Amino acid sequence: MPPRKTSTFPRSKRRRPELRLGAHLSVAGGLHQALERARAYGFDTVALFVRNQVQWACPPLSEEAAERFRRARQQLGIDPVIAHGSYLVNLAGRPEIRDKSIAAVREDLARCARLEIDALVLHPGTCENVEKGIRLIADALNAIIPAGSEAGPMILLETTAGKGNGIGHTFEHLANILRRLDCPERFGVCLDTCHVFAAGYDLRSAEAYARTMEAFDRLIGLKRLRAIHLNDSQRDLGSRVDRHAHIGAGRIGRAGFSRLVNDPRLRGLPMIMETPKGTDAAGDDWDAVNARAILRLRRRQ
Repeated sequence: MPPRKTSTFPRSKRRRPELRLGAHLSVAGGLHQALERARAYGFDTVALFVRNQVQWACPPLSEEAAERFRRARQQLGIDPVIAHGSYLVNLAGRPEIRDKSIAAVREDLARCARLEIDALVLHPGTCENVEKGIRLIADALNAIIPAGSEAGPMILLETTAGKGNGIGHTFEHLANILRRLDCPERFGVCLDTCHVFAAGYDLRSAEAYARTMEAFDRLIGLKRLRAIHLNDSQRDLGSRVDRHAHIGAGRIGRAGFSRLVNDPRLRGLPMIMETPKGTDAAGDDWDAVNARAILRLRRRQ
């Protein structure tokens, strides 16, 4: 069933290629249901899990389910479609976990290929020693996508908040991983606004936003940025705590999101909300409420 009150999200009579807005949506009832739910909201793009994200083992993907997903996407015109990898994956973990993680990412990539999904988002991993962790992650990614494997879904490394021994909370971490890859055209970055803010990259003022994006472009390159997760932050700048908030209701605030969704350099990138689910006090679905908040910021320009 589609989410409640999705009709409160204003549908456009034309596509908005300059603002590809979507959310991470449930696959309850079948993978294709995420596409159906995205269209019910009026979204252009969507993110989803292609299997249980908290279990190593997973049942095989049937050809019937894959065909139904491909057909629904073609009919509904959702583009791009982005998968999110398992939360168990740690490409810099101890050997038995790392081996399971490599196998899990390979399985996810194979599923993405069968489903004709464009990209798979991954958290890079955790390791007590950053240099060792970066090397282990890059080596694992080279084993998953070796040189010469130009065709297939991309892997997008997600910026992280910096909790514990997590790798990816500085742009330097991601740049050092990317420069070690044997098939760089199959890799990119997904910038999560809550995560980078928690990691210490400010987005609130015009000056702070410019500094953050300049640092990203200088260290990684904006051409590597292939998706954005839109999430406000419950915690302060540099807290290293990953707690998502509704758009404009956290410490980043509306001004930061206004700069991001109106940045011409980011036009056309999929912007995926991962804000808390449920309904507000009026009974409106939160994904629809947050989408309206983003569109209001876009229309002000």
